[in-house]
Amino acid sequence: MRGELGPDAVSTADATLGRYGEHTLPSPDNRPAAVLYPASTADVQRIVLAANRHKVQLFPISTGQNIGLGSKSPMCSGQIVVDLGRHMNKVLEVNETLGYCEVEPGVSFQSLYDELNKRGSRLMMSPTAGPPQGSLLGNALDKGGGGGAAADHFGSVCGMEVVLGSGDLIRTGDGSLEAAEHLNWHVSKYSFGPALDGLFTQSNYGIVTRAGIWLMLRPPHIEPFFFSAADDDDLDEVIELVRPLKQTNFVPTQIRVTNDLYLIAAAESNPEYAATGGRKQISDEARRALQHKHGLGAWNISGALFGASKQAVAPQIDRLRAHFTKSSKIRYIPPEEAQAVAPLDIARKNYLGMPSDGELRMLNWRPGGGTAWFLPGMPMNGQIAHQMQKHSREICRQHGLEYMVSNVCGPRFARGVHTLVFNRSDPDEAARADQCYRALAASYAERGVFVGRAPTMYQQFHQEQRMPGIVQACDAIKRALDPNGVIAPGKYGMR
Repeated sequence: MRGELGPDAVSTADATLGRYGEHTLPSPDNRPAAVLYPASTADVQRIVLAANRHKVQLFPISTGQNIGLGSKSPMCSGQIVVDLGRHMNKVLEVNETLGYCEVEPGVSFQSLYDELNKRGSRLMMSPTAGPPQGSLLGNALDKGGGGGAAADHFGSVCGMEVVLGSGDLIRTGDGSLEAAEHLNWHVSKYSFGPALDGLFTQSNYGIVTRAGIWLMLRPPHIEPFFFSAADDDDLDEVIELVRPLKQTNFVPTQIRVTNDLYLIAAAESNPEYAATGGRKQISDEARRALQHKHGLGAWNISGALFGASKQAVAPQIDRLRAHFTKSSKIRYIPPEEAQAVAPLDIARKNYLGMPSDGELRMLNWRPGGGTAWFLPGMPMNGQIAHQMQKHSREICRQHGLEYMVSNVCGPRFARGVHTLVFNRSDPDEAARADQCYRALAASYAERGVFVGRAPTMYQQFHQEQRMPGIVQACDAIKRALDPNGVIAPGKYGMR
C-alpha cells in the first residue's frame, strides 16, 4: 500500500495504533495492525484488491465518531483500519433545486452545516445529538437518526457508489447505467431491479465511497417546544398524548420523550458517586434535587413546529398546550425558561439543524469515560412503554447503574436511546455494565423487541438472537459479495 498509495497513506506508528484502538465499551481496546488513508474510490479498490490477494482483514470507518458503539476501534485486534474520513471528505454537490447533496464518507454534520451556511443555502440537514464531527454517511449506514423532520437518515439516502468485498465497483439505482451523467441517481430511490442499497447498512459486504442524501428546505421559522411530566409513572399518559401528534403529522419533527438523568448528566456529575464507590445508582432524593435545580421533570417532551413566522406558529403552540395540559401531570415550559436550561438548549439546537456536542458531556456523569448505548424500540403504546421503563429501571438498579433514556417518537414506534455510563477503569463497574447491557437485551428480546443499532462488542451476541434462516441468508450474501471475507469480519455478526 505504501508503494501504491504513497508513504503518507499508511501509518503503523505506535501512538496512531493506540488511538485507533480506543473505545468506550466494557472490554479491552482492539489495537489495529495499521491504518490506511485512501484519497479516492480508486484507492479503496486498490486496498480491497490487495486485501484479497494477501487475505488481510480490513475495518473501514468514516470518521469513527460513533461514541458508545465502538468509535474507531476494529472488531478485533490486528485488523487494518481503513480511515475514509481523512481525505475522502468532500461535499461533491449541493443541488438547491432538487434538494439533495452528494457526499463522501468523511463529510461530517458540522462540515455540511458549514458548507450550507457558506453557500447561503435554503436547505437544511437533520443533525444527530452526537458529535458534530460524526459522519453524515456513516451515521445513515448504521441506521442512525436525528430529531428533525428528516430524522430517518438512511431513508434520506438515494444512490450509492460501493466497492464490494471482491473489489468490484457498483452504483445503485439509476447510477447503474453506463452513462456520461446520471440525472436521476440521487432523486429516484426505486430504480430498475432489486433495491440493493439496504444491503450496505449495518453490514460488511462492501465499502460505500459516496452517496446522495436528501435535504429539506429550511422553513421560514422553526419553533421548538418543551413540556415536562413530574413522575416516572407518567410515561403512559405522555406516550398516549404524543402519538396522535405524530400520526396526524401536526408536529413535523420527531418528538423526544427524555428522562431526567439523560438530560441532567450533560450538565452534572453524579453527586453520590464518591460515597457509594459507583456500586449503587443515584438515590431518588438526589435525583429529585437535580430535577428541581434544572427545572426538569422525570420526563421531558420536546419537538418543533414550522411556520411562516413566530406569530404564525403561536396558534399551533396554543393547541399543543391545550392538548398536553389535558393531563394535570404535564407542565408547559415557556421558550424563555427553556433557553435558560442548558440540557434543553441541546435539543433546541438539534431542531434548528445545528450540530452540537452537548449530549456527549454525559460521559462525565461517572469517572472513567465508559459508555455503551442500548438501542431497542417500542410501540407507541403508553401501557407497554410504562411496563418497559419500569422493568429497565429495575435492571439498571440491580447493576448499580443509572437509567438514562431518550425515546425518539414517531407515529407508531419510538427508538429508545439508553445510555449506560460507567467507570471503564474500574473492572467491577465495567463488568456490571456488561452484565446490565446483556440483561436488558435479553429482557427486550423475550418480548420480541430488538435493537436498531449495537455496539461492536455485542453484535455477535445480537446476531445469535436471530432466527437461523436470517443468519444463514446474511452469511450467504457475505460469501457472494466478499468471498475472502476481507471486510470487517465479525461486524454485525457476519463472518
